[in-house]
Amino acid sequence: MSKADSSDLDALVNKMKSAASPLRTVLRELYDKYLPLRDGKVADYIPELAKADPGSFGITVVTKDGQVFSAGDVKQQFTIQSISKPFVFGLALEMHGRDYVLSKVGVEPTGEAFNAIVLDETSNRPFNPMVNSGAVATADLIEGKDFPERVSRLIAMFSRYCGRPVYVDNTVFMSERATGHRNRAIGHLMLNFGMVRDRIEESLELYFQQCSMMVNCHDLAVMGATLANGGVNPVTGERALEQQYVKYLLSIMLSCGMYDYAGEWAYRVGIPSKSGVAGGIVAVVPGVAGIGIYSPPLDAKGNSVRGIKVFEELSERFGLHAFETGFTGPSFLDQFKPARTS
Repeated sequence: MSKADSSDLDALVNKMKSAASPLRTVLRELYDKYLPLRDGKVADYIPELAKADPGSFGITVVTKDGQVFSAGDVKQQFTIQSISKPFVFGLALEMHGRDYVLSKVGVEPTGEAFNAIVLDETSNRPFNPMVNSGAVATADLIEGKDFPERVSRLIAMFSRYCGRPVYVDNTVFMSERATGHRNRAIGHLMLNFGMVRDRIEESLELYFQQCSMMVNCHDLAVMGATLANGGVNPVTGERALEQQYVKYLLSIMLSCGMYDYAGEWAYRVGIPSKSGVAGGIVAVVPGVAGIGIYSPPLDAKGNSVRGIKVFEELSERFGLHAFETGFTGPSFLDQFKPARTS
């Protein structure tokens, strides 16, 4: 990063500190604007997910120095689902290094559905860590002397990102396990090609547990802010990920993070993000902030309908697209300057 780029990011963060009230006002305006939206459907292929309140809606922004701005149901708990994938990918990178992980899981986008039973015909690898096959292969890379230690490592990792203890919702875990036959088929296909080890049933259990971690909208924003801050949680000061691996998470989130809407998301929104079928989206404005949104009704691609609307407006209005001229275009916070008083 050049000195000019660093200066621009520092200025952006400093403006955020002095614009707390206007920023909260803007988030409230977005909340009020999109709360009446009734498009989409709550996921029901996992029975426990169908119980979510379609009216729940929360937006949180956390800066890289821990400032918090939010509107709506930001403390409503839900399961993390596929939002877990890039973070577990990061743990696998720390344990094995980039090249070994790349030998087991690719990094190419795919137009296939996230749960497609398909591997790269040339390498027999899953296409990327954001589809289910890649996530199962990534979970298989999490080490431990036994299964409980592997689970404990995942829980500890998510707790570092969230800045608080997290836990697995056993009811959702059992629901995932009872309906996870397609993921089992994916796992055994990869076992056939040597992409996972013969403990695949245990690794599938680990994958079901990682998807069943309970978080809220505020947690997602802190997780995003941790990546925006180079892997250090801005609330606790604890490192959650080695800095050298942050860029790999952000790149895969930008190219593959929004199911098979990922290409259009990169085109329209241009913010590294990951969604989950419980209705959450986490996004990272590198060097600036993390954004978390929760709203359960999903579109046909599996992404939160309200969440996409909010992110599209934020990106367009404030120039957050990664390839906007000058990175942030018209600054995210130029619009939030306190009103003049005469």
